[in-house]
Amino acid sequence: MIKVAVDAMGGDNAPAEIVAGAVQAAQQRADIQVLLVGRETEVNAELAKHSCDQTRITVVNATEVIETEEPPVNAIRRKKDSSIVVGMNLVKKGEADAFVSAGSSGAVLVGGQAIVGRVKGVERPPLAPLIPTETGVSLLIDCGANVDARPSHLVQFARMGSIYMEHVIGIKQPRVAIVNIGAEEEKGNALVKETFPLLKACGDIHFIGSIEAREIPHGGADVIVCEAFVGNVILKLYEGVGATLISMVKKGMMTSTRSKVGALLVKPALKETLKKFDASEYGGAPLLGLNGLVVKAHGNSRAAEICHSILQCAAFKEQDMNQKIKECLTAGVSKSGGEPGI
Repeated sequence: MIKVAVDAMGGDNAPAEIVAGAVQAAQQRADIQVLLVGRETEVNAELAKHSCDQTRITVVNATEVIETEEPPVNAIRRKKDSSIVVGMNLVKKGEADAFVSAGSSGAVLVGGQAIVGRVKGVERPPLAPLIPTETGVSLLIDCGANVDARPSHLVQFARMGSIYMEHVIGIKQPRVAIVNIGAEEEKGNALVKETFPLLKACGDIHFIGSIEAREIPHGGADVIVCEAFVGNVILKLYEGVGATLISMVKKGMMTSTRSKVGALLVKPALKETLKKFDASEYGGAPLLGLNGLVVKAHGNSRAAEICHSILQCAAFKEQDMNQKIKECLTAGVSKSGGEPGI
């Protein structure tokens, strides 16, 4: 059984949508056991609304909740019985294979490094969400964990992201690109200019050079490397533009009788197309490079995204991603004779 601990109290729609997502995941895969971490009375009350195999969904009591506005370091230290801390300790002790939370991003990032711990050789664990593109999905790495990254960090991001896309998503020799303001090698800020030749010299990835933001939705690369400030801006703009376009299309189809008739005709095809650009279809963002898997889901996650995040954890475990990352970084040290990823 693959055991996934889930923060039942984290996010805007907890615990109702979190519990519903956990039930959906357990129904879809018979080899998943979900540990719902949170206030026992509230979680059990939600669980009672669903028909499910009670032997595969267990409630782990945690009396405290870390709120999004709390300073994350202080919250992790003070609230030892919070759903985030209790859930991460389950991973640390080996009682769960992964932890999923839609709660405080800061607390998840701090807790991941302080409680679960980094894989030896990993300098900075990055957040790496899958984003929809014209040709499928791309991995955006980093999107929120390391605002002030160094070139060696970006090289590690590229290598870990490449492993993830190959073994979890199934893309052979994934194309790796660094976010830049132009395709020319000499363009970019100091960080990009210093990182570019390091990525170019990295023999275990398929580096294709720079990628401009406008090429990302077209699927210009499979692994998109950047520091967290740039990545977070790309992700938020991506989500905002996507939601706006969908809203405008729907409004446009309701403007006249003719457009309403046309909408009925194209509805099945349009629904399928828009589904591909729904972020909830791809789960959350894994924090790569930890001793156990931690996945950060959107704060406004509904049941579908929680379900997909849990299924995502199962794929990660099946592919033994942590071991592959360790092997990759060890190989990097032996090749360079120095710091991993350089």
